[in-house]
Amino acid sequence: MDIKIDDLTGPEVGDLISEHLQGMFENSPPESIHALGLEQLRRPEITFWSAWEGNELLGCGALKELDGEHGELKSMRTSSAHLRKGVARRMLQHIIDEAKNRGYKRLSLETGSMLAFEPAKKLYESFGFHYCMPFADYEDDPNSVFMTMEL
Repeated sequence: MDIKIDDLTGPEVGDLISEHLQGMFENSPPESIHALGLEQLRRPEITFWSAWEGNELLGCGALKELDGEHGELKSMRTSSAHLRKGVARRMLQHIIDEAKNRGYKRLSLETGSMLAFEPAKKLYESFGFHYCMPFADYEDDPNSVFMTMEL
């Protein structure tokens, strides 16, 4: 698996982000969706990675700098053709390593509270994330859970 910084211009990445957003709309009310579209992911405070095997896109993930010591995990998604192959685990480790390299002291995330998000929450828990209060600009929302880890 080759994980590389991506400029979000390839059609495969666009399709995966569309799949990600569609999944959010299928499982969350619109006011509780915090997933980012392509233009939002191109902001300078966000680094976006894609994972590839040859010419096949396996998944993606992003890291948003909240401040010099705090990053936010964004847009973790595994292509539906590659679920349960360790893609998310590898991408998450890559992003955690990058956050440490940047000198962040904390990495946080928001995900859904519904049953569809259970696999994601279990993955994050297995890496040492624990539940926390809303951070950054998030507000308390029964459809969201917030997790964080000290680096």
